[in-house]
Amino acid sequence: MDKKTIETPGANAQENNEGEKMNPNIRTMKQLGPEPDLSAASYEQLVREMLTRLGEDPSREGLLETPRRVEKAMDFLTKGYTQDPKDILNNALFAVDYDEMVIVKDIEVFSMCEHHMLPFFGKVHIAYIPNGKVIGLSKLPRLVEIYSRRLQVQERLTTQIADALEDLIKPQGVGVIVEARHLCMMMRGVEKQHSSAVTSAMKGVFRDLDTRTEFLSLIRQKTPNGF
Repeated sequence: MDKKTIETPGANAQENNEGEKMNPNIRTMKQLGPEPDLSAASYEQLVREMLTRLGEDPSREGLLETPRRVEKAMDFLTKGYTQDPKDILNNALFAVDYDEMVIVKDIEVFSMCEHHMLPFFGKVHIAYIPNGKVIGLSKLPRLVEIYSRRLQVQERLTTQIADALEDLIKPQGVGVIVEARHLCMMMRGVEKQHSSAVTSAMKGVFRDLDTRTEFLSLIRQKTPNGF
């Protein structure tokens, strides 16, 4: 099977133009050589070629519709590239005399790791303290959806959600926590099934220890009705 790989053995770490150490197992685009012009190929043609390189027969019954299905699935899973948070948030701001913490927790999130294009999934907890305006509660899950429906890393996803809220509604502060499990380390690589990653972004007053502690306490709190 003829597969192109980016990883190649190397004895010693080299330095880039800025004098930083480079991973010897990562080849540069220059080392990979010129890329063939694939711009004329359709998405379905590219998927059929991928299936062929994997050693499959794209003409067999079970794979005949796979290229079309993959294209449709990827359009959905990466639809966030065509969406703008401003279109979601700007029309849902309301002047309210409220300056205490607002939290929407346990927002389900599904995204695609940009390194292996495998899913990661989990929950997002968002809190903010208004500064004269509040946002419709349903818009917070929509904001998560915009940024998660892209090729992502969890760290960037976390900060993008926090930055968008800070920029668009100008609150006193924003806190975002993402808890996720990554299939790139569950079904390949180290194959650890029960590990999870937790990332956070704290803006404004959420950098204060008391505010941060209140946020963490409230998202862990369970009520008798299961919420």
